[in-house]
Amino acid sequence: MSAAVPAPHAEPAPPTGPTDLVVFGGTGDLALRKLLPALFLCETEGGLGPEVRIIAVSRDGVDDAGYRDKAASAVRDSPSVLRAGAVSGALVRRFTDRLHHVSLDLDQPGGGWEHLSDLLGGDRDRVFYLAMPPMLFGRVCADLAANGLVTDRSRVVLEKPLGRDLASALAINDEVGAVFPEERIFRIDHYLGKETVQNLLALRFANMFLEPVWNNRWVDHVQITAAETVGVGARRDYYDRSGAMRDMVQNHLLQLLCLIAMEPPAGFDPDAVRDEKVKVLRALKPMSGLEALERTARGQYTAGTQAGRPVPGYAEEPGADGPSDTETFVALEAAVANWRWAGVPFYLRTGKRMARRYSEIAVQFRDVPHPIFPGQAAAPNRLVIRLQPEETIHLHMLAKEPGAGGLRLRPAPLELSFADTFAVRSPDAYERLLMDVMAGDPTLFMRRDEVEAAWRWTDPIISAWQGSPPEPYAPGGTGPGGAHRLLARSGRSWLD
Repeated sequence: MSAAVPAPHAEPAPPTGPTDLVVFGGTGDLALRKLLPALFLCETEGGLGPEVRIIAVSRDGVDDAGYRDKAASAVRDSPSVLRAGAVSGALVRRFTDRLHHVSLDLDQPGGGWEHLSDLLGGDRDRVFYLAMPPMLFGRVCADLAANGLVTDRSRVVLEKPLGRDLASALAINDEVGAVFPEERIFRIDHYLGKETVQNLLALRFANMFLEPVWNNRWVDHVQITAAETVGVGARRDYYDRSGAMRDMVQNHLLQLLCLIAMEPPAGFDPDAVRDEKVKVLRALKPMSGLEALERTARGQYTAGTQAGRPVPGYAEEPGADGPSDTETFVALEAAVANWRWAGVPFYLRTGKRMARRYSEIAVQFRDVPHPIFPGQAAAPNRLVIRLQPEETIHLHMLAKEPGAGGLRLRPAPLELSFADTFAVRSPDAYERLLMDVMAGDPTLFMRRDEVEAAWRWTDPIISAWQGSPPEPYAPGGTGPGGAHRLLARSGRSWLD
């Protein structure tokens, strides 16, 4: 008789010590939609110690009471909070009691820095979260130092995008680095906070059976997809300055590629993990000019119908000022030039107004060398790691179909659903990352050399696109034809 298995339960996060979390841009969209709900969920899990204060900084002239009302509404309306079923009047009040607001105008002499200085505690950690445009990062850090607010227990969090090319990223890193040492700079990529992404590390490095086949002898190719059904909406102005390459590929998708392709680190400590990721970025085969055009596809969605309703094209979105060559879709073929992955293409794809919303990594293995079963169809084994909307891992394999009358094979997945297996709520990505930065753990944050290596690879591709307009594609589909031709040249296809 087997021993009873205890019911799974969530381990509460260790409470944070005396900390002032200062959110610049505290009344902005990111703070209200993502940061405050994530911090509230940390509250429900017991992760925020009694001496944690959250100080919002913005130009809005609201007092503490007004900001607490705004924050309470943001928490109650948050989809992630509603899914967690965590809303109660007592919890919301306990959370909002931590909140303060400081009005500060960067463009005015003095600006209000003295009010922030008066509020900050002495013997406490200070986390400055810059939820604002990257062009302001260096300026805010310099002002923090000039006003005597940076201590040896201070850290700074930088939201993406970190610049729009290598030159601007270098400038930002230099400006911020003049105030904060590298070990206290936390460059955030919320994809790295997703449970399934972290489980990818566990899957690869805590299970022996994958390592012998995790190489170019057994893997045919890898596909990494991040598809969205929505358009850019009111973010048209931002998207005209970034595009899908800067917004998604340069950071999110390349980080996922690194986790798939990296060598086993010597240990699970911040520098060991990030050292291996940097090696992958440096091993990416450069491409520019004609080669970049041949190995990439870019598109822009047009007006049409999606899910039975009319939707505008990119050129008609709010804030549009005529036609634009900005891409809302990118597909490309990357090559990791090292012994493990030589000859294995990595296909990256992201787009808006796609048929369905999902993010996944698919590792497709090679065909069996000699099929022995009559009528055996080609159905290579495939490992699919789904990041959203549900968090699952599927191992696709062939199995015998039940029944007499011969041996018939049929694809059948072995599935690990995190929701079903562990029966606990998966924390939001920002929950994990906020707790890590308050604890001073930089493992899941990008180091300076990572960011710069990614820009060195993407900049020549963006340059090659100049003067080459994106290919139109209809909403509700799978992107422009060029993306499918990219794989068809080698006899492959996207796993839609």
